[in-house]
Amino acid sequence: MSSTSQLTTFSDLYTDLQNRVRVTTGISATETQAKRFINIALHDMHIGNQYKFPWCERHGTLITRAPYSTGTASIAVGSTTLTGASTAWNTADSYSVTNMRAGGKVTVAGTTDIYRVSSVASDTSATLGTKYVASSDASGSDYRYFEDEYALASDFLRPVDLQLFSSAFHIPIVSRTEFRARYPRPNVPGRPRVACLFDEGFSGSTTPIRKVVFFPYPDTAYIIPYAYITTAVGVDSSGANLTSLSSDTDEPIVPLVYRHAIVLHALAHWYRDKKDDGRSDQAMAEYVDIVTRIVSDHDIGTHATAHIQPMSSQYTRVAKRPYTQRLGRRIYDLNDDFDSFRR
Repeated sequence: MSSTSQLTTFSDLYTDLQNRVRVTTGISATETQAKRFINIALHDMHIGNQYKFPWCERHGTLITRAPYSTGTASIAVGSTTLTGASTAWNTADSYSVTNMRAGGKVTVAGTTDIYRVSSVASDTSATLGTKYVASSDASGSDYRYFEDEYALASDFLRPVDLQLFSSAFHIPIVSRTEFRARYPRPNVPGRPRVACLFDEGFSGSTTPIRKVVFFPYPDTAYIIPYAYITTAVGVDSSGANLTSLSSDTDEPIVPLVYRHAIVLHALAHWYRDKKDDGRSDQAMAEYVDIVTRIVSDHDIGTHATAHIQPMSSQYTRVAKRPYTQRLGRRIYDLNDDFDSFRR
């Protein structure tokens, strides 16, 4: 990096931090500390400001599944093995997704009990997550397989709009507590009207799987677009998303013109941990000022300005029929100080 150019890479950022605090560069322990402060500052910069930083916004789509009920199903009371006849559970549909898969839900023999599918072994064999409960075995019975839970983008952190999952479908988001209270038995098909976000848990990595659940469950295939905030804070030299910077050539997703703010925030952390509160406060004040200006650069369309909005409907109604009663003189006065209409 040229000594006169803007900070660009991870190496530029942690080297500049070391230069600002006047420590010798090239020392492994000091360099490691500087790298940690840069990553902390980069993550901290986005907490609470993500909805104001357009570079954090991403767009995704999900395709819902139509219910599947081809053939019949049989299962014994107390068993978890679901056996199909004339079914194609393990066969891919037009969207290259199998007709039944683990995590989906099924109802059997017209009951309201909902069973989660644990695994699918073949076109005619599946395992349920809980034992079948009924007064008698189900043999050659109707069934309905459906999906109301869908995985979100792998880098999904939260929706851009905290109240609306998809503006195209106008699907509001409710809390997990409210969703469980209002829709304890989601066995109604239809166009999704409500969404709830949740973490399913971990599967093969330390990152939880973020999902959305809909009510009613989709009655057909819908393509639902949504906008979200990414968990990525950087990219490597090939453009792959990163949740932390590690290689010297990695770059933060923060636009080039704003990247020096990361160093200022890291500088405040550095001085704070070195018990130099005065310099820490100065660095933090400068950082806050820069972030405020960054937000102002991108907070387009949100500034409310005072304006006069006449009550046109009331004015038109009165203007059309100024004399509605035969009680002598009538005075119509709208908004107190103007539009006075007198006989």
